[in-house]
Amino acid sequence: MLLPRIITALVGLPLVIAAIHFGGVFYMAFVVAVIILCLYEYGLMLLTSNKPVSRTSLIIFGIVMTIGAVAGRLNTTLDYPSNLGAFFLAITLVGIFFVEILTPKRSLERVANTFLGVVLIPWALAHLINIRLLEPYGEYFTYIMFFTVWASDTFAYFIGKAFGKHRLNQEVSPKKSWEGAIAGVVFGTAIAVFFWNLLFPWYITWKAAMFLGILISALGQISDLAESLIKRSVGAKDSSNILPGHGGVLDRFDSYLLIAPVLYYILLYMIPSTL
Repeated sequence: MLLPRIITALVGLPLVIAAIHFGGVFYMAFVVAVIILCLYEYGLMLLTSNKPVSRTSLIIFGIVMTIGAVAGRLNTTLDYPSNLGAFFLAITLVGIFFVEILTPKRSLERVANTFLGVVLIPWALAHLINIRLLEPYGEYFTYIMFFTVWASDTFAYFIGKAFGKHRLNQEVSPKKSWEGAIAGVVFGTAIAVFFWNLLFPWYITWKAAMFLGILISALGQISDLAESLIKRSVGAKDSSNILPGHGGVLDRFDSYLLIAPVLYYILLYMIPSTL
């Protein structure tokens, strides 16, 4: 199981790093592809377990929510209304209910599952684009976010497997331990502080770097548990088997579901004079 995991990482990591470096349309296409695959896996998990969800609404309003999230960032340079993001959210809410009203077997649960999917995946992950668009250091911010998550996940996995004795949450994620979680936060924070100081030490203090490292590492694990909660609710072990040793695309990008929007708005708050 470990070998396929390593091979997939060796193929995937250069692709992610290249997408971040080139930015622009290339990075946007990469994130949009991730969003579409995650939405597909989310819909497939629910339908396979006989949970009601509208795959049509997932795709249509997933696109709407992605545009809405990114348009909120573009609003800083283009002459758009200041509440454009909220406008796209309103369209999504009305649209999902309208589609459901036209459906012969109407279901409030289908509305809830669909709305959760389009907010949790497209809207949240679209903030990966927003972070990269932050000038002049969006590329650095994005690298640090990914490196911190990778370090946190890696150390949490190996230390938890070797020394984990106290289960974090037996029902939601039986293999995760407090020992692994703490190791993930500690080493993830160390990596974050290292790269902040390596890439641009003049920009923020080491205390702020430590705060962001703890935030990313902790939120990544909470986000991972949130996806595990969804999988356990539908009786799935992985979101799919598209990535050998890693499960599905949603399994690999679940950490960013909560990190991306929170980190983006905190960056705007911490350093508004430049961004």
